[in-house]
Amino acid sequence: MAYILTLEAFYGGSHKQLLDIILKNFNRDEYDLFTIPAKKWHWCARMSALQFAQNIPTTHAYRTIFCSSVLNLAELIGMRPDLASCRKVVYFHENQLSYPVRESKSRDVQYGVNQITTCLCADLVLFNSKYNMSSFLGSIQSFLNIVPNMSFKGIREKIEPKCEVLYFPIDFQHIPSRSAMNTGLQDREKKPLHLIWPHRWEHDKNPEQLVDALVALQGKNVDFHVSILGERFETVPKCFENIQQLLPGKVIHFGPLPKVDYYRTLAEGDVVLSTALHEFYGVAMLEAVHCGCVPLAPNRLVYPELYPKDKLFNTTAQLVKQLYNWCRNRSLFEKHREAFFNEFSFEYYAADKLIPRYVSAIKHN
Repeated sequence: MAYILTLEAFYGGSHKQLLDIILKNFNRDEYDLFTIPAKKWHWCARMSALQFAQNIPTTHAYRTIFCSSVLNLAELIGMRPDLASCRKVVYFHENQLSYPVRESKSRDVQYGVNQITTCLCADLVLFNSKYNMSSFLGSIQSFLNIVPNMSFKGIREKIEPKCEVLYFPIDFQHIPSRSAMNTGLQDREKKPLHLIWPHRWEHDKNPEQLVDALVALQGKNVDFHVSILGERFETVPKCFENIQQLLPGKVIHFGPLPKVDYYRTLAEGDVVLSTALHEFYGVAMLEAVHCGCVPLAPNRLVYPELYPKDKLFNTTAQLVKQLYNWCRNRSLFEKHREAFFNEFSFEYYAADKLIPRYVSAIKHN
């Protein structure tokens, strides 16, 4: 009979990817997996506890619960007290205390409350980056201070000892490597610099800054290509609506690609860009770096934790200046690329190094 109860209230994207790679390391009879499709996130966060409470068998031998922070774990345990004795491990892909919203008044505080009570209920709380953990812990008190007619003290102090950082494991073995891709690409220096933007087409990825930078770069009369990849939705960001007209001949890919084509495009890329207002880890950036792209990212969020200072920018002007220097002097860029890859290590983010730590955390070895 299974002794691990695995629950995922948003089974898609990186949430599914994490479980798929972890569970391969367990025998199928060691765990039960209950999931909810990755659609309508807000409903998943609100209602998954009730859904799981009615679906989890009442006769079981569970000793460990492993879930993501989308689930209100405290609510589930309240409805299913038979699960209270289980060791409870929660993984934070993001946190709702520092998740960006267009207007602070529009933030639905219930999701932050859910995550705080989940942590109080948990035995071990894992975060995918130091930034994710520190931004969550650092926001608890100010978040609770907005509650009228009530006072909360010592909540962070109860949660913090349970918290650890465990990077999201990326299966680099199934992603083309830079060394493999260099074969046959000796004529790179004859081609325009190829920029990659591989993010979701949503406001928290700040596509407006990308367009501003590309238009400014275009105005400097240097040659470059750009591939705007990532998941797109029914509503295209307004700034993207006429980008191909603003950058004639420059946009060579516009929209998501099948995985094989996606990795091939990353292999052909030179610089991977982020303009994000929200990033707790950044799988797409690390995948592109593994494929040979040099990162340029904002000097905020998780990025200072992952990349050296000279690959971070503070303003759009700084981003444009760096791209301009590389576009007009390809040999200079290649020196930057070589120096970067001589220093950068993928070991910290590699699945084969991290998965044993996940297994140990779940089995409580």
